[in-house]
Amino acid sequence: MNAQDLPSSPLLAFERQRAAASKEPGPPWAVRAERLRRLQRLLVDNEASIARAIDADFGGRPAIETELAEVWPSLEEIKGALRHGRGWMKARRAGVGKWFIPARAQVLPQPLGVVGIIVPWNYPLYLAIGPMAAALAAGNRVMVKMSELTPAFSALLQQLCTQAFPLEEVCIVTGGAEVAAEFSTLPFDHLLFTGSTAVGRKVMAAAAANLTPVTLELGGKSPAVITPGYPLAHAVQRILAGKLLNAGQTCIAPDYVLLPRDQLAAFVEAARQEARRGYPAGLADANFCSVVNDRHYRRLVRELDEAASRGARTECLFEGASRDDERHRLAPTLLIDPPADCGAMRDEIFGPLLPLVPYDRLEDAISFVNARPHPLALYWFDQDTGRVDEALHRLPAGGVTVNDTLLHITQESLPFGGVGASGMGHYHGQWGFDTFSKLKPVFRQSRLNGMALFLPPYRPLMRRLLALMKRY
Repeated sequence: MNAQDLPSSPLLAFERQRAAASKEPGPPWAVRAERLRRLQRLLVDNEASIARAIDADFGGRPAIETELAEVWPSLEEIKGALRHGRGWMKARRAGVGKWFIPARAQVLPQPLGVVGIIVPWNYPLYLAIGPMAAALAAGNRVMVKMSELTPAFSALLQQLCTQAFPLEEVCIVTGGAEVAAEFSTLPFDHLLFTGSTAVGRKVMAAAAANLTPVTLELGGKSPAVITPGYPLAHAVQRILAGKLLNAGQTCIAPDYVLLPRDQLAAFVEAARQEARRGYPAGLADANFCSVVNDRHYRRLVRELDEAASRGARTECLFEGASRDDERHRLAPTLLIDPPADCGAMRDEIFGPLLPLVPYDRLEDAISFVNARPHPLALYWFDQDTGRVDEALHRLPAGGVTVNDTLLHITQESLPFGGVGASGMGHYHGQWGFDTFSKLKPVFRQSRLNGMALFLPPYRPLMRRLLALMKRY
């Protein structure tokens, strides 16, 4: 199929996919695996073109970051599905109540039909391919709405997918806010949205009209907590690694740091050294990513200026210039003890600004996190395993990495998703397969059973049996 053959509206594409799903409601593993291999070849054969397109959209994104944070994890999702998908789709044994033996029960994974995926701009490849791989492994048809903020990559992925898949299997949709609004109103069998909480509310409201189940991968303010006595140099290195990847434009980037008050000065100095070691050319360093567009760049500058005007001390971590307005490049900057109600502490930052919030007692840090909406990620730096376990028990979060950042998202065996304001539902690995499947319960009655004893007219024997069942 050529790009010009794409339907004129998402609704027409949806209708074709729905009709195809009705004709083949449960494709065998061989069909699913072949679709996954086509997706795999698409990535492997076009990696350089993908990196160039994303670089163009960002106005400067290192190819190595695209390879590390998008291509590699996308291939891992596909390879994991190819390794385990045949097993995931098998019927799963389930027990029966003792009063129903020798009947049998099982859970049968069944494709939902047509899955919709709405992709954000910050990781446009991975956040399209990851859920797409899970949906294809589960036997579904897939429609993907790409972000209008990454037009070069969106057009490239549409072109590549139209070459690799018939429309009835995979459809990539491009366009602006009007197309996105229409997309979210389609009666999908499941809709996955990754993006901001504000837009997530609109998507969920639109899906509710069709009773479409949704998975919302949102964001929020993910804290990093450094406990007393933890080696500060290691904490700084790992926090900056998580923060400066993609210039902080990551939904699970450390959003602010809670640390002992007496370690503030040492943190600042260690962060300055680490940033200059990793990016010796500062804003001109080819390994440092630009902010995606002028609107987001201006938003970050406003948050930085507001925090400074309201008393926060700011520390630029690069030598030389701290801003490049024309290229939308903003140096990583620490905001030290900012007001709790300023923009940088109220909203998800999504950029290379890092507030430092000092605490006097660890209990104060825990209370600080719990007083705010549940974060998508929590980073806890601690050598005391008992205290780690207590923190895991007391601090709700979508996911946790202990003594590092970001890495829980790369584990195929772990579900990825938010909680409360940071999202609902999850995917990755088998968790994604199950999200895009109906886990259909099946009860198989035995030829020898006592159900006739429970039919009307109700006799004294049935009442005695029922009393026995309630007792035991």
